[in-house]
Amino acid sequence: MGIYEELQARGLIAQVTDEAEIRDLVNNGGARFYIGFDPTADSLHVGHFMALCLMKRLQMAGNKPVVLLGGGTGMIGDPSGRTDMRQMMTVETIQHNCDCFLKQISKFIEFGEDKAIVVNNADWLLDLKYVDMLRDVGTYFSVNNMLRAECYKQRMERGLSFFEFNYMIMQSYDFWYLNEHYGCNMQFGGDDQWSNMLGGTELIRKKSGRDAYAMTITLLLNSEGKKMGKTANGAVWLDPNKTSPFEFYQYWRNVDDADVMKCIKMLTFIPLDEIEEMEKWDDSRINEKKDILAYNLTTLVHGADEADKARATSQALFGGGGDDANMPSTAIDESAFTDDAITVVDLLVAGALAKSKGEARRLIEQGGISIDGDKVDKIDAVVTKDALANGVKLRKGKKVFHRFTV
Repeated sequence: MGIYEELQARGLIAQVTDEAEIRDLVNNGGARFYIGFDPTADSLHVGHFMALCLMKRLQMAGNKPVVLLGGGTGMIGDPSGRTDMRQMMTVETIQHNCDCFLKQISKFIEFGEDKAIVVNNADWLLDLKYVDMLRDVGTYFSVNNMLRAECYKQRMERGLSFFEFNYMIMQSYDFWYLNEHYGCNMQFGGDDQWSNMLGGTELIRKKSGRDAYAMTITLLLNSEGKKMGKTANGAVWLDPNKTSPFEFYQYWRNVDDADVMKCIKMLTFIPLDEIEEMEKWDDSRINEKKDILAYNLTTLVHGADEADKARATSQALFGGGGDDANMPSTAIDESAFTDDAITVVDLLVAGALAKSKGEARRLIEQGGISIDGDKVDKIDAVVTKDALANGVKLRKGKKVFHRFTV
């Protein structure tokens, strides 16, 4: 089985431009492919994780990755999948985010001579002269076709700025530039990027007369309209300072039963024959499958030691044994106390378990908060400094735990 057939078997391939040519390229290590990462935050999230796993698989099969950091396109912001315009970022913020991305990507992709390269589209996009750009590239794009693109159609009713409308041209220019200067012959991305990727493929073929290919990967956890990596508390990040290894483990430990095997196929590096055996397991072993998924992915992102700790903490909290010392925790500063006590509302906000005091009050009113096993039933409930000195365990809902200390 070649790598292309393995990607198919794992359910990763959504759409391709030229299947026979792409199969031949990737199976024979002939793809010099790129995936772009727009630096919209200072950490990658699990939505990027799938792309990183794909890059790793293809590199292991002998293909050459080109990691594209979107220092230029990040100044516009991809409108795909959005209902509003992204917040503008400063040049300094974008560069900082690019630096953070590269550190995380380096855990998955091997860089070096004849391995993988990293480029930043700010190096060419920011120096373009607008009129020259329109004359050189704009003639290859039909506005009618662009408006039919799904990434734009979903924004037409709410409003699409002309600024964002240029994103497809910028992404297409990226592919042309990488093809022209780095021999990049293939582009990968999520299936919400299909229109943008086709634009780049067609630009290379019309402007340079060369073959270029595009492949999109199936987005995970889409069956019920969920966005990969989104939780009630926000995004699930790869940075351990933003999402702890335990929280990362718990995210995957709690995926819907129907999605477990799909996630194992798409994201883990467990051999397919072993996965086929797992698919034969009785339904009573669903929690075992979830643990395998969570442990494997936490190991990939945070290492085996952190995965071991996360598993032990989970078993302590939900299985009645093990060590819960590694659960997420927050130390409350002395200045936060009034009369040697702090409200539960303030604890929830301090631990990022609620985005605001209003949300914290609603959680308490709905009966969703417990401290050391006792339900909090008063909005003005407090916890004393003495209690916090020994550490208290707060539970939000059924599956979110947090320790607070002084």
